[in-house]
Amino acid sequence: MIQMHMQQGLSPDARIIRQEVFVEEQGFHHEFDEIDSRAWHLVLYENGQAAGCCRLFSSDQPEVYILGRLAVRMSCRGRQYGERLVREAEAWLRGRQVKRLALSAQVRVRPFYEKLGFTASGDEYLDEYCPHIHMEKELRE
Repeated sequence: MIQMHMQQGLSPDARIIRQEVFVEEQGFHHEFDEIDSRAWHLVLYENGQAAGCCRLFSSDQPEVYILGRLAVRMSCRGRQYGERLVREAEAWLRGRQVKRLALSAQVRVRPFYEKLGFTASGDEYLDEYCPHIHMEKELRE
């Protein structure tokens, strides 16, 4: 059974998933930041076990939110949990009348976000030595 839980502030389950995926697996050093305390964190549970997460926070532009830190545990990949997290986040934001969703994607997963309707813009840039690209999507009812 799949369940989703949204909460403001970094939950222990989201912290564990991000530690495993971004710090231990991918080698990022600056995973946790001041945004975590004000962001909304969505966690996907499979049979009561935390499997994936992402965070959402408002940008400096009205009606635009940022999706970030999308992570699925290695043992849970291949089940479309990343897509389910993004779709749930989009639905939640539409309910809050958010018009656009932006993100900073690792270049290697750009096709994943394009499949979900995001469009890349600008040049690639490095974030902790990892190539990233800015992407956005209009949220329509």
